[in-house]
Amino acid sequence: MKLSQFKFDLPDELIANHPKENRDESKMMVVDRKKKTIEHRVFKDILEYFSDGDVFVINNTKVFPARLYGEKEKTGAKIEVFLLRELDKESRLWDVLVDPARKIRIGNKLYFGEDESLVAEVIDNTTSRGRTLRFLFDGSYEEFKKTIKALGETPLPKIHNRPTVPEDEKRYQTIYAKYEGAVAAPTAGMHFSKILMKQLEILGVKFAEITLHPGLGNFRPIEVEDLTKHKVDSEELYITAKAANIINAAKKNKHRVCAVGTTSMKALETAVSITGEIKPYSNWTNKFIFPPYEFKTADALITNFHLPMSPMMMMTAAYLDYDFMREVYDVAIKKKYKFFTYGDAMLII
Repeated sequence: MKLSQFKFDLPDELIANHPKENRDESKMMVVDRKKKTIEHRVFKDILEYFSDGDVFVINNTKVFPARLYGEKEKTGAKIEVFLLRELDKESRLWDVLVDPARKIRIGNKLYFGEDESLVAEVIDNTTSRGRTLRFLFDGSYEEFKKTIKALGETPLPKIHNRPTVPEDEKRYQTIYAKYEGAVAAPTAGMHFSKILMKQLEILGVKFAEITLHPGLGNFRPIEVEDLTKHKVDSEELYITAKAANIINAAKKNKHRVCAVGTTSMKALETAVSITGEIKPYSNWTNKFIFPPYEFKTADALITNFHLPMSPMMMMTAAYLDYDFMREVYDVAIKKKYKFFTYGDAMLII
């Protein structure tokens, strides 16, 4: 498939820039893959579509405050540093993106905080925008992380074009977030409230927790028309034996497995064996799913409505069928569903 096949006109007002007051009251479009039907519900109606023994695969990654603002030594030029990946704990090495990149060279020092409590030295150029920084910090690792947290901002995608506010720290996060490492939130999971999760548990639904730390590759524009030539940024993925057992038992007993979000779906498709079983996994994944693709595990997918030409839209098309996906997105625009980070949900069954 070609990149241009995933273009569509998305009115700016349909991009949700702020979260709903109540997580589980987003609109939810329910799409039946086989019957090719569309229903319009609210998210908490999800209780009507699942029953005892079904499993939701949820991604318990936690977003950390990855966006820092510093000053370049001598010139005082303002530099935005986006922390991508921790390379080495001991030596405080990080892969980062810098903006404006043209001003930053190897050997430059950057200062963060009003009292310049954090200093970083540029030690490598990894890409045109990317750099490797060594943070010069004498305290313990815990103190270092505390400093990053104090100085950093919630990495809300730039498309929202607004300053981050205190509520973003909580709302750009699922309620079950546990393990820090994401620079992008697994947004489908943000529709779950504590009450709704309790109600699902009472219903007999089980939760299998996986950890996949989404990177900036989810937002970086795809620059090749031929999708087979697109190279995906690698992301860390962990699936415990416990989670694998919950998923495999559900499949064996003919219960449904629902992937909550494209990150959970990517995790399942990375760790599935030829026999269709999920294996415990602790490694990196660079899986890129676009049509045509044969899914091996999930019977249902909860996802948001995605931006044009994004990898998440492509995975949705692969799961739903490309032509039907275009029809579904046309309906979403007509019915004024909200898209992207804080947008509405789609349940594909």
